[in-house]
Amino acid sequence: MVYQCAQAVKIPIIGCGGITTPSDAIEYMLAGAAAVQVGTASFLSAMTLTSVIDGMSAYCRDGVSNVCAT
Repeated sequence: MVYQCAQAVKIPIIGCGGITTPSDAIEYMLAGAAAVQVGTASFLSAMTLTSVIDGMSAYCRDGVSNVCAT
């Protein structure tokens, strides 16, 4: 749905819902989201947000093959 929204409008799309891993966040970004929201997963583990940020940084630094292997 993020992809369809990003194609249909000229405003930034924020992906939210079900983001618990870096791969989830990256998937939203690749689909066209300008930003992502990590919500409920933060209540389950305080380290979720840090993990998502670190994983996204690794993706930007190292590329797709590194993230897919984790």
